[in-house]
Amino acid sequence: MHLKGALHVHTTCSDGELKIEEVVKVYTDLGFDFIALTDHDFLMRPGCYDRVNRLRTDLIIFTGIEMTVFEKGYVHVNKIRGDEDVLHIFNHPSEMDLPMDKAMARINAVGGRLPLDAVEITSKGFRTPEFEIPEIPYVKVATDDSHTRIGCGRAWIEMDCLRDKDKIIRAVRHGDFWNCFAENHHVNHFNVRLQGA
Repeated sequence: MHLKGALHVHTTCSDGELKIEEVVKVYTDLGFDFIALTDHDFLMRPGCYDRVNRLRTDLIIFTGIEMTVFEKGYVHVNKIRGDEDVLHIFNHPSEMDLPMDKAMARINAVGGRLPLDAVEITSKGFRTPEFEIPEIPYVKVATDDSHTRIGCGRAWIEMDCLRDKDKIIRAVRHGDFWNCFAENHHVNHFNVRLQGA
């Protein structure tokens, strides 16, 4: 089964603009099959995700948290829970604004403390190709890090996988997916129009 998903989504449970129900509607309308709610640990209200299980939707909704980790400064790591498995993603390394060798040192240091599975290659949904290098020894994932409606659907992953949370997590961990970017879709559409003109 072909699935489309977003692994980094904020809501009003922390500093997002949209309520959980609104986020679910936006991503459903965009044709997504799964999303991961990953609000900030230091802003998260207790029990905020309790109502997720009461929502009537076909969207697969992972709950997680964006952890604040101190490693020579603060970095962010998403912890996304499946039914039994857990996924850890180092978030938006470009936002550390460090030279590449220092950014890689921080990623590797965090990977020594946490079971890191992947590294984002986007910042607020915009591609950061400088982190798509083999020297960073983790799976690379594209995410929205959406906080607003306009931030939804800028970058996502697609995969062939069953509609099962743990199988989706394992597919990400093993790199069995495609990174997708809205900017590329616009470019492709533009090129198609030029060729047809």
